[in-house]
Amino acid sequence: MTRGPTAWFRESIADNLYQECKISGVVYSGQSEYQTIEIVDTLPFGRTLVLDGKTQSSESDEFIYHEMLVHPAMLAHPAPETVFIAGGGEGATLREVLSHKSVKEAVMVDIDQEVVEASRRYLPAWHDGAFDDPRTTVLHEDARVYLENTGSAFDAIFIDLSDPVEGNPSALLFTERFFRIVRDHLNPGGIIALQAETVDFGRTEAFTAICHTLKKVFANVIPYHIVVPSFSGDWGFVAASPTLDPSSLSI
Repeated sequence: MTRGPTAWFRESIADNLYQECKISGVVYSGQSEYQTIEIVDTLPFGRTLVLDGKTQSSESDEFIYHEMLVHPAMLAHPAPETVFIAGGGEGATLREVLSHKSVKEAVMVDIDQEVVEASRRYLPAWHDGAFDDPRTTVLHEDARVYLENTGSAFDAIFIDLSDPVEGNPSALLFTERFFRIVRDHLNPGGIIALQAETVDFGRTEAFTAICHTLKKVFANVIPYHIVVPSFSGDWGFVAASPTLDPSSLSI
């Protein structure tokens, strides 16, 4: 991130490929125990959350990402009442979950409290009051450890984590072991959905690996994708269920 009279946010998209956005200001900059956190105002995409130098969501198009993550799975379930969210620091996944009137309880577990607090303060349109909804419980701990120790089960589980790169706190949450823990905390007829990395520029290795790993755990795995402009291309998602008929998903 360059600063000065002309400031730019430069992000590595792939080998030999970068995206640069002119910024009008840095709203917040900090270092948590887990990652660097920046909230910047960009000219092309508006206010943007950046973790460890990677765009997480932007004002102009965060709705594309969060609606595509949440609604196919929520609409596929006949009446989702209990929902678990791993990650989701901005509160936008929570916002979309709570838009479903059938929901009675939403538990969001994000390990990085500083991301959540910065989002509460500087990204109010993202959460739109969802953190204060009486149906919401927000906890700051490891999502895997939480699921291993809770006796609760859920109708829908969303995995809204940053990229699973080495050293990142989410790296161990895209594994067969974790997906088995997730499956074991679904109610009968339950469904999960997660962000599954880029499918753009021929860079489908991570997306393919996530799909193959899910197929070792779930009988029904449904990949899908959509263009998210601030991510500089096409982004992948996956829904999965032990029992739910894939034809019930309309994408």
